[in-house]
Amino acid sequence: MSNLAPEPEFEQAYNELVSTLENSSLFEQKPEYRTALKVVSIPERIIQFRVVWEDDKLQTQVNRGYRVQFNSALGPYKGGLRLHPSVNLSILKFLGFEQIFKNALTGLNIGGGKGGADFDPKGKSDNEIRKFCVSFMRELSKHIGADTDVPAGDIGVSGREIGWMFGTYKAETRKWEGILTGKGGTWGGSLIRPEATGYGLVYYVNHMIEYAGQGSFKGKTVAISGSGNVAQYAALKAIELGATVVSLSDSKGSLIATADSPITPEDVNAIAALKVKRQALTDYQGKHKYIDGARPWTHVKVDVALPCATQNEVSKEEAEALVNSGARFIAEGSNMGCTQEAIEVFEANRREKKDAAIWYAPGKAANAGGVAVSGLEMAQNSQRLSWTSEEVDEKLKGIMEAAFKNGLETAKKYVKGGEGEFPSLVAGSNIAGFVKVAAAMHDQGDWW
Repeated sequence: MSNLAPEPEFEQAYNELVSTLENSSLFEQKPEYRTALKVVSIPERIIQFRVVWEDDKLQTQVNRGYRVQFNSALGPYKGGLRLHPSVNLSILKFLGFEQIFKNALTGLNIGGGKGGADFDPKGKSDNEIRKFCVSFMRELSKHIGADTDVPAGDIGVSGREIGWMFGTYKAETRKWEGILTGKGGTWGGSLIRPEATGYGLVYYVNHMIEYAGQGSFKGKTVAISGSGNVAQYAALKAIELGATVVSLSDSKGSLIATADSPITPEDVNAIAALKVKRQALTDYQGKHKYIDGARPWTHVKVDVALPCATQNEVSKEEAEALVNSGARFIAEGSNMGCTQEAIEVFEANRREKKDAAIWYAPGKAANAGGVAVSGLEMAQNSQRLSWTSEEVDEKLKGIMEAAFKNGLETAKKYVKGGEGEFPSLVAGSNIAGFVKVAAAMHDQGDWW
């Protein structure tokens, strides 16, 4: 029995990767890579610290802050900062572990990491959130740098919080450098960065649809969970490409529309304004049905499902419901959005039904657009220049296409059993990301 504390989220992410690698021919072709798996599964460094701040009643408050610097074989640690009461070491290790391979799939020189704190921004004043961010960055600034570790935003950390943290870093170090991504456009941020994860998700799925001979997003019905940044921009891009979006959700329930009266860009913009005020979907006075305490998957009949909220938001039963309703494509805008049991449902259906099956794409590939544009922001900061929206968007499209093709071809090469015309994207993406990181670690002497 292990003497380590249970880490269920990290263990789930680790076991998913191990299962994929063991069920491929990778270790037969490269048996030495088993050693690389042992090495890459342990973070290079974990930093934990206290964050002491003062609320508006002048009472001292304290939270736990973290930074998991997981792997730097391909470049500086890169991954978001999450402010949420659920944050713990297991969740950050799972996110950081996934980030290693997601970042590898972008083709950019960025390593993997994750961080944050168990601070809850909900119910806090702007002044309290600012004070927390300042205190948090005073400690984190000792451990990051433009060529060391470049965090970004995540749940609870928008451009506003990034600004407060950047200002604190500058005050503490007397350096203006690209140590955070997701910055404001007038002081080092990249155009298309707020949109990148949602846009990239849609670009990736469009390649899935085209490869399967099902046309494009035009005419497709799409269910989306979540109502934050990723969900909003995925919805807007899908609508722009001619799709009909019939759901959004939050932690309290789901907003369900119909094909005759779908979610519109005006709806998305109104919901985005609510999110800025940290209000729930129940405060939206739209014409759509709100189902309390439910996720959308069993309440819709769609062609495409895009989980964009949080981890494990599609269960085995919900996966079966999507398959039975005739859904053809599911791709994660969230990290580890589907449970392992749900993934097994999708993969079994793909093997059985071939070109009539549902086709699943994991978050480490499908939602890599956000970190890809973060990497592009780092490049712009290093050169002290800014690219146009069109330039960034074209680079994003190219990165998502390359990630799709890489996963596809890697699955054909390594996955056992003759996966036929529709290879496993989850297997291909896992193996492709792992192989790239393992090769870089080997060349640097991290294992052999």
